[in-house]
Amino acid sequence: MPSPHPSRSGDYERDVDNLATDDWTPFWNRTEFETAEFLYKHNQMPASQIDRLLDHLWASTLAKHNNNPLFADHCDLYHVIDSSPFGDVPWQRFTVAYDGKRLADEDKPWMDDEYEVWFRDPREVAHNMLANSTCANEIDYCPYREYSTEGNKRQWKDFMSGDWVWDQADEIAKDPSTLGSTFVPVILGSDKTTVSVGTGNNEYYPLYASIGNIHNNVRRAHRDGVAIIGFLAMPKTTQEHAEEPLFRRFHQQLFHSSLSKILDPLKPGMTTPEVTCFGDGLYQHVIYGLGPYIVDYEEQVLLACIVRNWCPKCVANREDLDEDALPHSREFTEALVEEADSGDLWEDFGIVAQLVVTDIYQMISPDILHQLIKGAFKDHLVTWVEKYLRQTHNKQKAQKIMDDIDRRIAAVTSFSGLQRFPQGRGFKQWTGDDSKALMKVYLPAIEGHVPQDIVRAFRLVRRNIITEDSLLQIEDALSRFHHYREIFRTTDVVLHFSLPRQHSLMHYARNIRLFAAPNGLCSSITENKHIKAVKEPWRRSSRFNALGQILLTNQRLDKLSALQVNFTRRGMLTGTCLSAANVLEGKAHTQTVPALADELHIPHLPDLLRCFLFQQLHPDDPRDPSDVPLAECPLYLSKIAVFNSASSRFYAPSDLSGIGGMCTEHIRSCPSWQGGHSRNDCVFVNTDSNLPGMQGLEVARVRAFFSFQYRGEVYPCAVVHWFNKISDAADEDMGMWVVHPGEGANNTAEHTIIHIDAIYRAAHLIPMYGTEFLPQELKFYHSYDAFRAYYVNKYADHHAFEIAF
Repeated sequence: MPSPHPSRSGDYERDVDNLATDDWTPFWNRTEFETAEFLYKHNQMPASQIDRLLDHLWASTLAKHNNNPLFADHCDLYHVIDSSPFGDVPWQRFTVAYDGKRLADEDKPWMDDEYEVWFRDPREVAHNMLANSTCANEIDYCPYREYSTEGNKRQWKDFMSGDWVWDQADEIAKDPSTLGSTFVPVILGSDKTTVSVGTGNNEYYPLYASIGNIHNNVRRAHRDGVAIIGFLAMPKTTQEHAEEPLFRRFHQQLFHSSLSKILDPLKPGMTTPEVTCFGDGLYQHVIYGLGPYIVDYEEQVLLACIVRNWCPKCVANREDLDEDALPHSREFTEALVEEADSGDLWEDFGIVAQLVVTDIYQMISPDILHQLIKGAFKDHLVTWVEKYLRQTHNKQKAQKIMDDIDRRIAAVTSFSGLQRFPQGRGFKQWTGDDSKALMKVYLPAIEGHVPQDIVRAFRLVRRNIITEDSLLQIEDALSRFHHYREIFRTTDVVLHFSLPRQHSLMHYARNIRLFAAPNGLCSSITENKHIKAVKEPWRRSSRFNALGQILLTNQRLDKLSALQVNFTRRGMLTGTCLSAANVLEGKAHTQTVPALADELHIPHLPDLLRCFLFQQLHPDDPRDPSDVPLAECPLYLSKIAVFNSASSRFYAPSDLSGIGGMCTEHIRSCPSWQGGHSRNDCVFVNTDSNLPGMQGLEVARVRAFFSFQYRGEVYPCAVVHWFNKISDAADEDMGMWVVHPGEGANNTAEHTIIHIDAIYRAAHLIPMYGTEFLPQELKFYHSYDAFRAYYVNKYADHHAFEIAF
């Protein structure tokens, strides 16, 4: 079949900055572009299936019209994408080989191999990120210091609010030739734990880049805020030579020399301003600088040129990492190199003397995923709890307790965005998301089975925006952790706490002041990018010489992303946004008030509705609602519209004026959820907005959402069952508030009807399990009906943490 793109068979030169709003180059029209994007980017359809769709199925429907499909075959589709001038940052390569001294009889294969490194110009990649119009309102052009409106206290969120970038801007301002330039910090990250996709004799792993100007939410999301800029080579050798100092040193030298070569295009722009276009269409002078490096501990050792089990951030001895110690610095390291021999540096200071390359220590970013979630929580505390149980009880009793802990975890009810564990912790392959989800439900599950000091050792702080008060909370939580973790040492569960990942938590407060909120520099960002940039392209390859196909796939994906940005900037992709959802959602079914009362088993529901109507019609009545005679309340028994869910829109308390402050979530109340059991979510109800946290909130469970019209006014409502607070403060050990189901007269559930505007957002409760073992037949959807008291789970997400205090 002939190509439908005869006039575009070759490369072309276009003024890409002055295109008409109907110019879909290199496509003919929007349908072609969205078809290409769907097949190649979203569906990731293999070439053979693209040919079958175009040449057989699609062509057969057009033959009677004497017409052809949009593309002749997969080659034509790929050619059109390749011909795009947007997002074109070609791949380059260089080779590295060992050129050091060798003995006459040395015959080591790694010395003779050539190591191939592929990379893209990081300067051009940075240009594309700066010019991305979809981020034009989520980018900072200069450092800033932000203060809260209440108390005028410093707070940190996005990278440009940190002290490090502020100090760099001060240095730029000292030079008249760079004064007024926008500072662009280049953030790097690498992940050698995923080299299984590498092919051939060499082992590659990806190198990523981002810029500090974009907001954290852009970097965390799949929005082209992180780009792959290289595949680094890792030398291989036999087990006989793997531990030799010469090979280890070459391994590190290969890593550092490859980074230096890849980053070389940035060097001129680090001292001489260059003009580049930003997403708002305006041009500015920019100065580049190397920012933090996102990396796991294994690569931190490689990057900082230290010995394993030492800290890359401070000079604490590996035998006692948590001792008070000064930060690492290049000056200190160079002074040691001058005074001590390499053996002493290795043993006494954990420094690889031959590889002191730069003052990298400060630039190693905090890593929530591997240091806190997988490290201190999953690999340490969860493992220690299991070991404690096995050491304290006989094998059968310990297993029985761990089975009950699994049942408790499985019994946690559903919550929007919260992963469930139907089998407890009983699966082999843990991901970072699994560990993160377990953190939110684990603490109540172990209470009653372990001493309280173990429970007290778990104290988390969840914040999207870090304030000065948050830093105090972090330091307090760390102090509590260091105090209560001693129970694991006194019970011989562990011998010492000199664990690099756990020790890294001591540097978090300083890192937050330097680089702002740590969720913007977490290795989960590069791991997520690794799926899109390496794993998925490898899966769609032929597996033969896969790396070349991975590079080409990434280049085409970048071109499609750049085209979408360009078309969006020119207003050519409008009309595809979803319309705003109604407050009450889903298909309504019509009932009467008595019918709903029968369905919910609340016979006095009509009376509750009368009281609700009176409060709505007489909001200034000074009487307590319970003192108002029912005879004064209007009667309504007509039709109502019942809904299965509602949409809650609320502002995150710590980001009331920020772009990302508005959040939306769905609250369910339906008799059959996904064709099975019923689901009735819990909510926070605003009772006094002048009081902080839980003092101004109550917790309730939604039995039904409905609306009705009375005297021309529509009233959206919720029937709720109250959960009353047991105390006027959070539980000291657990750090969470405790509530119990409210009871009315004759020990019946305490119900009422509230206006839907009184609902703040969804709440999540976890039962207080006590010391009793759960019956095996208990299911998670029974949880809200089966227990006498519940913890208000402030760890469900960071919004809940900011609310339920």
